Amino acid sequence: MRTVFIGASEVSVETARALVKKGHEVIIIETDKAKIEDLSEEMDCSFLHGDGSRPDILREVNPEKTDILFCLTDSDQANLIASLLGRSLGFRRVVTSIRDEQFEGICQELGLKDTIIPSRTISRYLEDMVGGSKNVELSTVLKDEARIFTFTVSKEDAVAVNELKLPAQARVVCYYREDKFAHADEETTLRPGDEVVILTHSKHLGELEERWQPKQQQEEPAGSASVKKSNQK
Repeated sequence: MRTVFIGASEVSVETARALVKKGHEVIIIETDKAKIEDLSEEMDCSFLHGDGSRPDILREVNPEKTDILFCLTDSDQANLIASLLGRSLGFRRVVTSIRDEQFEGICQELGLKDTIIPSRTISRYLEDMVGGSKNVELSTVLKDEARIFTFTVSKEDAVAVNELKLPAQARVVCYYREDKFAHADEETTLRPGDEVVILTHSKHLGELEERWQPKQQQEEPAGSASVKKSNQK
């Protein structure tokens, strides 16, 4: 899998390291040249010096050949702009990080479905801890090749769960209707607008993304990737 990170934040770097260890191709776009020089000494991935919220920079990493674009800078505005550009340029999937929750509604209106709010995730975990919950982090539960996939039900998908024709190693585990959590079974009827959560083997992610997150058709951008590859092995 090929992933691109905008911003060499702590989250970007740690995630990139993990992906590289698993053999994935990783490119990090960063404005700080000194940071690139430091990271390139220890990381076996590619770096591009530039502003990831600029279309000319994003075109250099070949959007049509990239599976996921992570917008993880320290600026919500930069992440929003980069996400919209990424979607326009044809990245298959775009993940947007925002710190200020007032931008969440804007992300929804703009159709940025893969939006993460780090502070909310942490606060919910701490709230459960104070309440005596023994729940563990999702990252510790999803081991080996288990993955979570979500999609929003359209009119065409407004059927019973058992009519979705999912891959053999994929199951609907729950759904959200008007932001309210509900368990799902084979007889559950899905309605347009429901957000469905699927537990699946990682090998089926491509098939699920192709069905519910189709790649935007885009003219191939001019030029080729111009990235700095670390020599670290």
